[in-house]
Amino acid sequence: MAVLTAGVLGFSLAACGGSAAGDPNTITVAYHRYGNTQNVDQWMQRVKQQYEQAHPGKTVKLDPVVAPESEYLSKLQLRMRSASTAPDVIYEDSFNLNSDVEAGYLAPLDERLAQWPEWNQYIETTKRAGRAADGRTYGVPLDTDTRGLWYNRDLFARAGLPADWKPRTWDDVLAAARQVKQRFPDVIGLDLSLGKAEGESVSMQTVEMLLYGTETGTLYDEQQKKWIAPSRGFADAMRFLSTAIGENLTQSKAQIADAQYDKNARDNLAQQGKVAIRLDGSFAAGNWDAAGWKNWSETMSATAMPTQFGQAPGSVSMSGGWTLALSASGKKQDDAFEFVKLAMSKDNVVEYSVASGNLPAREDAAADPRVADASPVSRFWIGLLGNTHYRPALPEYPKVSEEIQQSVLEVVDGRPPAEVADQWAQKVSRIVEAANTRAG
Repeated sequence: MAVLTAGVLGFSLAACGGSAAGDPNTITVAYHRYGNTQNVDQWMQRVKQQYEQAHPGKTVKLDPVVAPESEYLSKLQLRMRSASTAPDVIYEDSFNLNSDVEAGYLAPLDERLAQWPEWNQYIETTKRAGRAADGRTYGVPLDTDTRGLWYNRDLFARAGLPADWKPRTWDDVLAAARQVKQRFPDVIGLDLSLGKAEGESVSMQTVEMLLYGTETGTLYDEQQKKWIAPSRGFADAMRFLSTAIGENLTQSKAQIADAQYDKNARDNLAQQGKVAIRLDGSFAAGNWDAAGWKNWSETMSATAMPTQFGQAPGSVSMSGGWTLALSASGKKQDDAFEFVKLAMSKDNVVEYSVASGNLPAREDAAADPRVADASPVSRFWIGLLGNTHYRPALPEYPKVSEEIQQSVLEVVDGRPPAEVADQWAQKVSRIVEAANTRAG
């Protein structure tokens, strides 16, 4: 889930858990638990109970990692360096899968999946989330998502904006934020992931939602096998952010710098009616439900994020998702895969999707009324899957993403967006080598 944030440091690998390597009947499952990720924790507890009931004498040791997303990934990689600390099952963000495959941390699953009939139930596009650059599958996708604009109908009505808001361009989005801000100065006009602690969310949910709606259209040219740097689209995305921040349409710089903002304040402010527009994912509603805001649909609506100038196809979405993977050094991969299969059953995927607000990766689960009718906007978010984009499935992507996040921090600090975009292009060229880039 793209909502993973701020964390706790300073505990040893031994204290964090491990693979239970000395016990042949115990597997360890590592996953992320922090802030509003309680849905993952509850779901893991459910699957653990099912597994132990189905396999008498077998035990699942749940190993929740309490840390922000970026630190969660680094802590997992530290554990996976040694068979004595590597988890057997890993809750793996699809964007980091290739770098872990390149490091030799994950086991290929193709032979196991070929013998699992339910693999045929997975939506073909979602299978890409678990497929590495070498063409093999290393993760079974648990979920996917789409992204767009949530907006507060009450604030819009009081500011003279339509209840059925459908912005056509970036300028329409900024204009609506300005109109609400002028009427209600203490309201956040446009809430975006901008802070350092928000990690990958800044790259995917903010910058790439803008970039993929420009005429440049992508970070990576699949046909030419080249990263696009310098990028006019990236420069335009930086200008959009500079305008929104400079006009005080976004959350304040203090809120952006607050490592707890996404963990606590963002959803609280939305519930209090202090946010007009929020660029976020389909999963936000699940987080609100989990936090006790059960009547959010009486206030909040969703609409598609427009392309920059309204050019075809008119809207843009980004999709990602989490997978379950097996440790390459694990000695209990048969048991571990049995856990994965049970976790990924239709009913468990439906339960996870309903609780989290994420979209299921299984076709039969997506068609289940418990998912399609989970909220008044469920079908809207599912409908965006037909026009969505995925991050480049390449080992270099995490490093490129880190530079995207750094670029946003520099724009927040007031650095000219054109200068930021130029420096980003130079850094990308060094990361991927100049021969693997082209201007666009």
